[in-house]
Amino acid sequence: MKLYKILETQLKKEPNFVSDSGELKKWVILNKAQNFDEELIGLLLDNADLKEKFFVKIKDTLVFNQNLFVLFLEQKNYLQDSYTQYKNKVGLTVDGKYLKQRNEVALVWPFKDCVLEGGQSREEEKREEIFFNEILAQDEITQLLEPKVLTNAKRIDKDGEKLFDQFNRNENVTISDNLIIKGNNLLALHSLKKEFAGKVKLIYIDPPYNTGGDANIFTYNNTFNHSTWLTFMKNRLTIARDFLRNDGFIAIAIDHYELGYLIALADEIFGQENRLGIISVVNNPMGRNQAKFFSTVNDFMLVYSKNVEVAEFNNVILNDEFLKTFDQEDEQGRYKLKNFIRVGGGDANLRVNKQSFWYPIYVSPDLNEISLDKKENFFEVYPTTSTGQERTWKLSKNSTEKILHELVAEKGSNGAIDILEKYRVEKGQKVPTVWSDKKYNANHNGIRLLEKIIGNKNFSFPKSLYTVLDTVKLLTGPNDLVLDFFAGSGTTGQAVLELNKEDGGKRQFILIEQLDEHINVCNTRTQKVLELNNSKHSFVFFELKKYNQRFIEQIENANDTQTLLQIWEQMKAKSFLNYNVDIKKQDEHLEEFKALEIQEQKQLLFELLDKNQLYVNLSSLDDSDFECTEEEKQVTTCFYNGN
Repeated sequence: MKLYKILETQLKKEPNFVSDSGELKKWVILNKAQNFDEELIGLLLDNADLKEKFFVKIKDTLVFNQNLFVLFLEQKNYLQDSYTQYKNKVGLTVDGKYLKQRNEVALVWPFKDCVLEGGQSREEEKREEIFFNEILAQDEITQLLEPKVLTNAKRIDKDGEKLFDQFNRNENVTISDNLIIKGNNLLALHSLKKEFAGKVKLIYIDPPYNTGGDANIFTYNNTFNHSTWLTFMKNRLTIARDFLRNDGFIAIAIDHYELGYLIALADEIFGQENRLGIISVVNNPMGRNQAKFFSTVNDFMLVYSKNVEVAEFNNVILNDEFLKTFDQEDEQGRYKLKNFIRVGGGDANLRVNKQSFWYPIYVSPDLNEISLDKKENFFEVYPTTSTGQERTWKLSKNSTEKILHELVAEKGSNGAIDILEKYRVEKGQKVPTVWSDKKYNANHNGIRLLEKIIGNKNFSFPKSLYTVLDTVKLLTGPNDLVLDFFAGSGTTGQAVLELNKEDGGKRQFILIEQLDEHINVCNTRTQKVLELNNSKHSFVFFELKKYNQRFIEQIENANDTQTLLQIWEQMKAKSFLNYNVDIKKQDEHLEEFKALEIQEQKQLLFELLDKNQLYVNLSSLDDSDFECTEEEKQVTTCFYNGN
């Protein structure tokens, strides 16, 4: 144990070896050792005990015993950790641990973050999808989820791209810019957490449905196995909860294939008591013509609050037909007349059971004056129905006194006087759990709308703008923050901008997307909406700085063995490989590699890469190995440090 302590103390002298939490970054040290890094070797040589332990003298020359050093870190369980790699499918877990392997912390990382490359045609639908699933020990998960370096920042407004200067911040020193972020959404969320945790009023997401690929053209992987999909969602929903304000909401779009399992998962994360409703959205009224059984016309939206005790819906009207019923207007605005008698509630609202709500209301002969005080020649009106049933008024006498100016008297068809209240449009409606208005049609107000804005005909089933807009209208105020980490074509961003235009709000959006084709559509659409609205607003775009992710994408896009071999040569020179990879042995078995099917070749190359280094960690910003530019250092520092 003494040698462990000596090594730890010595290595902590190098800042690039230490995480933000003060722990040594084992995976960085092992990579340095693998590459005979001069910085690491120099530190070891500076200490007599470490020099004696990890170096051998050969003809007056000290030689670093790399194998012994790696063995010491790995087999001696240095830092209370061991790295074990398994090639098994995702399985059921108990308390976050596999049933078959319950002495490790599991973080499952599906192939390309469960996303297919590019588009996929019907001819290719039967292609089996690949995953890499790994079990990582706790310190490796910590390093994987560290905040990342930012790159390629630019500000975009109605006139196009501008050079990035700085982030705007509000009175609480929180970034107030609209943001569109390119990168793995789980890693992006962990990068945003310090800045935005506890500040988001609404999370709206439309994740992959895992349906088996109903779409003609799609880019998200809707075919990965069930338990992998659940793990994929659990990882993201768990951190998403941390972003919500105490009075915040999350709305999750889904279809019936995973609805039941998603409810169980979301109930566990957000609490069953916080499940406010399951909305059925009629997004395809014509149905699916090729369906074998039921022709699906709808999908669903699960709505949860962070804390049901403080959650409140806005008073809004989402249904256009309902809005038309507000057919009268005075100096205070639109209203409709509703009977002031409490006709609902069964026997509870009968006179005999609620005596304090039974009292007379007095009406002048010309019906223009209403009073609770008895007046000469005024009619005395009680809450009695046309059939003679004695019920109650909607309010007690004291409460009615306060809203007398909102009551109206009219003669009914039977000659009796009816007391009516002015129901103001501002009171909104009780939002139903079925949204069937034609505006929710995803074909007309999703696909065609997107095509109209940017001319894109190939994006797979974007949500109707009004499904998202009405959700934002119901659940946010004019100054709130909205997060969507499955941004797709950018529907959520447009919904926020359109609602701000409608009510003068200053809502802010954060969109996260990984795929090139999606982020291009998202950026173009958002910029075009700003232009069409002649908006003074803008958004900041930036990316998580890639490292091994570049090789992941090259491998995915390769079509033949020769290309993969070229990528392997680049990987040897530039990538971070798993510390237990023997490059020499890999090269010795290239003929065996060539004999594999191309998907097996890809899988092998994936497994050689260190997944902790998909993107560049913030703690490595000044590490020369990662070649961060001054521009990248500037935007990264500005984002995380506020200057």
